[in-house]
Amino acid sequence: MKSSNIGGQAVLEGIMMRNGGKYSVAVRTTDGEIAVDVQDYKSVIPWKAPMKIPFVRGIFSFVDSLVLGMKTLMFSASFFEDEEEELLTEEEAAKREKSEKLIMNLTVAFAVVIAVVIFMVLPYFLSSVVERYTSSRALMTIFEGVIRVAIFLLYIFLISRTKDIKRTFMYHGAEHKCINCIEHGLELNVENVRKSSKQHKRCGTSFLFFVMIVSIIFCFFITAKSQVLRVVIRIALLPLIAGVSYEIIRLAGNSDNVFINLLSRPGMWVQNMTTKEPDDSMIEVGIRAVEEVFDWRTWQKENL
Repeated sequence: MKSSNIGGQAVLEGIMMRNGGKYSVAVRTTDGEIAVDVQDYKSVIPWKAPMKIPFVRGIFSFVDSLVLGMKTLMFSASFFEDEEEELLTEEEAAKREKSEKLIMNLTVAFAVVIAVVIFMVLPYFLSSVVERYTSSRALMTIFEGVIRVAIFLLYIFLISRTKDIKRTFMYHGAEHKCINCIEHGLELNVENVRKSSKQHKRCGTSFLFFVMIVSIIFCFFITAKSQVLRVVIRIALLPLIAGVSYEIIRLAGNSDNVFINLLSRPGMWVQNMTTKEPDDSMIEVGIRAVEEVFDWRTWQKENL
């Protein structure tokens, strides 16, 4: 299987697909139609050089993904707002856009802080209970990692119980199925997409799972005596952990090596929680999102 460059994410009742310098968002509206928005992709990182440096590019790509993800999520949500549409002057529209952009950036920053506290700081303090029974730093680090993974899996399980997230996970499945359909050389239609896999090695879920695992390895090398310093070092190491995890995902997406496939398996298993089987209407949205930014027929001729 040859890996393509297209990737995306599920949004509210829709799918975002990005390919190179463009991205599209396809949303199934309340009247049953598919609304599509196609935009030029503009990185929030003004420098191009860091995006080419191994282990560094992953950090910037992660930030980019968060910002683009929030932007497209807000776009999809705009179709389901209950507020009456207002007629705004050009000046008022510009102010609202500026305000929404500020809110979006603050939301992303807040989400990152909360994620760091829940998935990095909290497991460390919970694992300190082991200090009563052992002085082994290795055992404490492993226990901390187990707690971190357990919190991550519990979080996914709990949010997957809500109705809106269930549907979002179905769109997530449709996104993966569309990409797998293309990369396996099949014509992009509902029937072929339906029988394609809902798991993909380049998925963001796998990336986050690798972050959990790689963090365990890095934490083995933290030998500071001060508890505060150990927490600070854990947080400081996050960009490097994200960079390493990105390289693993990148390698996995471009390799069919037996060892790499084995390494990818745990993340693929976790995807069973974040991807669900979509219905045909969701698959249609995924196909529309792909075809707006990706000439899959030409790609298949040149690569398969």
